[in-house]
Amino acid sequence: MREAAFVKQNKDKWATFESALTNKTKLTPDKLSNLYIEITDHLSYAKTFYPGSNTEFYLNNLASQAHQKIYKTKREPKNRIIEFWKTEFPKMFFYHQRELLISFLVFLFFSMVGAFSAANEGTFVRSILGDAYVNMTLENIEKGDPMAVYKQMGEFNMFLGITINNIRVALMAFAYGIMLGIGTLYIMMHNGIMLGSFQYFFYEKGLLWESVRTIWIHGTIEISVIIIAGCAGLVLANGILFPGTYTRIESFKRGVRNGLKVMVSTIPFFVIAGFLEGFVTRHTEMPDFLAVCIILASLALILFYYVIYPKRLHKRPNP
Repeated sequence: MREAAFVKQNKDKWATFESALTNKTKLTPDKLSNLYIEITDHLSYAKTFYPGSNTEFYLNNLASQAHQKIYKTKREPKNRIIEFWKTEFPKMFFYHQRELLISFLVFLFFSMVGAFSAANEGTFVRSILGDAYVNMTLENIEKGDPMAVYKQMGEFNMFLGITINNIRVALMAFAYGIMLGIGTLYIMMHNGIMLGSFQYFFYEKGLLWESVRTIWIHGTIEISVIIIAGCAGLVLANGILFPGTYTRIESFKRGVRNGLKVMVSTIPFFVIAGFLEGFVTRHTEMPDFLAVCIILASLALILFYYVIYPKRLHKRPNP
């Protein structure tokens, strides 16, 4: 068909559609949808038989306007942030319980390795924690205040420094997932060994309970979210290693996206852990009952949000 005949045959439809786009004419949704489909078909035809023509240019412009109106950026609802933590993330995280379990088991195993090594090698604790820290702690024990390290800095400065450092460690655990998960598992191993040797050091000095009731006030959430960051790194690695029905690049994108969601979910918990370490842990004179309540409440919060709540949401029928 000649271009002139093609234009003459369809120009009324194009004019009607253009008028609807500029809100000069109102059409039913079905009519508008049918016209849009026809316009895109005509554009394909023009590109094939009249390439570079004014007809192709006109139809391309018309289709672009329609596309922008249909797919224009929508405003996010005001409660979008709340909805993320309340529904979107927990529903997604239900499918990553396996990675969370792996991260936890690796951390637990190397914590036991750290404690065992400290028990059987006299210099192991110093090689892991450093001479400066061990010597300072021994001096504090002699002075009768083994947990004095948590009182040396100002409250706000300690809160800020600890929070930033914890987030840095968590980001490393996530980012190292790009190394097929090996880097993430290394971070879990390193931190697990440090924790195990640290706790054995106080056990050896007869201060296990004193260290537990003090350190785990903030450590319950702090260690938990580092393990969760390890889970995020494994989610990223899983996207690379096991694409399933997706292309590998698409699976990688999904792994990065879901891993980032896991990381975002930990931000409030890192702030809580930093606050507890900066403002609460230093009060070593608090009753044991209060310290245990804080530890158990922190553990319950983590278990509920990352294990129990996702399972509950998954069991709910979709409306």
